[in-house]
Amino acid sequence: METGSLDDRPSLRLVRRYPVAPEKVWRAWTDPQALSAWFGPGEANSVTLAEMDVREGGRYRIRFHTPDGEEHEVSGTYEGVEANRRLAFSWAWRSTPERVSQVKLAFRAVDGGTEMDFRHECFFDQQARDGHERGWTATLVKLEDWLRG
Repeated sequence: METGSLDDRPSLRLVRRYPVAPEKVWRAWTDPQALSAWFGPGEANSVTLAEMDVREGGRYRIRFHTPDGEEHEVSGTYEGVEANRRLAFSWAWRSTPERVSQVKLAFRAVDGGTEMDFRHECFFDQQARDGHERGWTATLVKLEDWLRG
């Protein structure tokens, strides 16, 4: 199925503020142990595998369980890495490796903490975008709880 040019494919943008320094938000996304503590839309500690080679051209792989007990695995390549400021990577599920999308994070120091500009772009279709919006919204609540803890 042809989905059009990359520019007109569905995308998602979420902006969040956290009461911690950019270094701590960066660590949450780039340290496997930290990411394992909050990642995924289900209950805490749903991550069963987190492998991360955080450098341009490096790869990552994350496996986790959802509340319904299903196992999911996502992987990709880091395409932009600027410590404590910017992180960009490709995103593809093991179940649909041909559907590659892009995640871009920007971290900016603001009064009282960090603003994170989260973008997930180039979804296969609107249904994929909407499903990811639900998952990311729940996941970012867990990130906030972890950062505050």
